[in-house]
Amino acid sequence: MIKFLDLKKINESFEPELSDAVRRVLDSGWYLLGDEARAFEEEYSNFIGTNHCIGVANGLDALRIILRAYIELGYMVEGDEIIVPANTYIASILAITENRLKPVLVEPSIETYNIDPLLIEHLITPRTRGIMIVHLYGQNSMTDSISELAARHKLVVIEDNAQAQGCFFMGKRTGSLADAAGHSFYPGKNLGALGDAGAITTNNEELAGIIRAIANYGSIVKYENIYKGLNSRLDEIQAAILRVKLRRLDQDNSRRDKIAGFYLRYINNDLITKPVVGSANPDRNKPSHVWHLFVIRTQYRDRLQQFLAENDIQTVIHYPIPPHRQVAYKEWGNLSLPVTEQIHEQVLSLPISPVMSDDEAERVVRIVNSFKI
Repeated sequence: MIKFLDLKKINESFEPELSDAVRRVLDSGWYLLGDEARAFEEEYSNFIGTNHCIGVANGLDALRIILRAYIELGYMVEGDEIIVPANTYIASILAITENRLKPVLVEPSIETYNIDPLLIEHLITPRTRGIMIVHLYGQNSMTDSISELAARHKLVVIEDNAQAQGCFFMGKRTGSLADAAGHSFYPGKNLGALGDAGAITTNNEELAGIIRAIANYGSIVKYENIYKGLNSRLDEIQAAILRVKLRRLDQDNSRRDKIAGFYLRYINNDLITKPVVGSANPDRNKPSHVWHLFVIRTQYRDRLQQFLAENDIQTVIHYPIPPHRQVAYKEWGNLSLPVTEQIHEQVLSLPISPVMSDDEAERVVRIVNSFKI
């Protein structure tokens, strides 16, 4: 069986460093807001290229706290609009609605699956306050046109960098391209913890201070609460684990890139559409896609998935139901977003990971190419 993602094997590849890190925390007797979290925040902000990093409990919290901080700053109020991709994991949109802001959904490019920059400007209204871009599947979605558009309309840009740790645009890493960025370290991410974890990066010192307070019950000084805050903190064990894994992230992303390159070169089946790298960087050390997921499309998605399963190849659908078709957002039931809907009906993610062998990749290609109707 070729697993979609073998987390056990991935984590074993970091031993004994992972176990040593956990033991170090256990022996310290300090498990929250300690040296490991502070060290990870410094190391991750240096890696991303920002002045500030605040560890939080998960990626959804990262996004919702960023928006909440802008509300506390007075830049946003209830009912203001945030432009966001229609084709995204629902967390991007949950963060907006939880802050009583209004998501404005934008169709993606059918080639890159990321937000189509050409469709943004006509959706800007006097209530628009920001653009949330999502580096979906590991591919950069920032463009010069989005930056220029935001500057011209005085909008903040927020990155959802949950799937693209280590990715680049114009020589800078995603997570440093906008006003603030949310990061997820869910175990299956390119930089994954052993449980939920997340972070926020920004160069805005005032924003960073508010974010840090909100994530800690609204408090800067213990038992003194400035904001009606949350309990969303990166614990010491997860921080220690992430410090170990961060040191190897670029190397692991390079292995993902090698497998993706093999798939792109050798998958050859007229029934299948391969992913497109929208803004390839000629510097292979600064990739514009870090291949969190290798996503193909076919109108025979369910039959292909069954065929691969019968041949002992695990696959996953990212994602089967678009946000505007979820029961949680039934108010959007009549909304028509045909490109987003087509993507959700056709996409299938093939196995890819830094511990996947060449033989396994070759077998995936061989079986995919043998699929017929």
